Amino acid sequence: MRRVEHVMGFPVSLRVDDEGIGDEVADALFAWLREVDARFSPFRPDSEVCRYDRGELQLRDLSADLTEVLDLCEQYRIATGGAFDVRLPGRPLDPCAVVKGWSVQRAAELLTAAGARRFILNAGGDVVVAGGPWRVGVRHPEYADQLCTVLELTDGAVATSARYERGDHIVDGRTGTPATGLLSISVAAATLTEADATATAAFAMGPAGVDWAASRPGCEVFAVDAERRVRRTPGFPVAMATV
Repeated sequence: MRRVEHVMGFPVSLRVDDEGIGDEVADALFAWLREVDARFSPFRPDSEVCRYDRGELQLRDLSADLTEVLDLCEQYRIATGGAFDVRLPGRPLDPCAVVKGWSVQRAAELLTAAGARRFILNAGGDVVVAGGPWRVGVRHPEYADQLCTVLELTDGAVATSARYERGDHIVDGRTGTPATGLLSISVAAATLTEADATATAAFAMGPAGVDWAASRPGCEVFAVDAERRVRRTPGFPVAMATV
């Protein structure tokens, strides 16, 4: 079963190879992602995030999901010394850097709960897989028609933060200026929650974020800095070349 839909501002593609996993499972998965977009978007005035940011909701009024997301945001803010911060001065609350990976990981768990054992879920280039091996390409940070590396994943996730899709959109919370020390950084981890938030947080930190991400338990890193130097941890699951 295969499905592609545009949700949360990017294409989400799903492939499930198990028999017996039908359209109703995909329907539930995409319904969840649309619900997340409605509840957590900083661009929808009626979302829970925007209502909280305007003071219409108190912390005690928030859903368990948003409370969990905000707790994760705070953990990454503290861990990066403020480089990763969803509450930048002069800007609305924007937890998207955590929401994306967290929500897509939840979607993958819906698949597993429905009995799927072999699948790949790709959300705008951030990927969760199960039952591999799967080969996952990482786009070159400067050339859209080229890859800079290919991973082989069996069960797990990989996320990439870079400047090529949205420009200098990741801000170093310590300075309030765009983070430009890296061209891209990819993080492989057990969950997309961890991989995506770690990649974004590390990008915000600049070159020092590579070592920081590599030091986090279960994370493997592939990065290209602004001088086009490649750094890779020994355990990053690079796919073997095919003959």
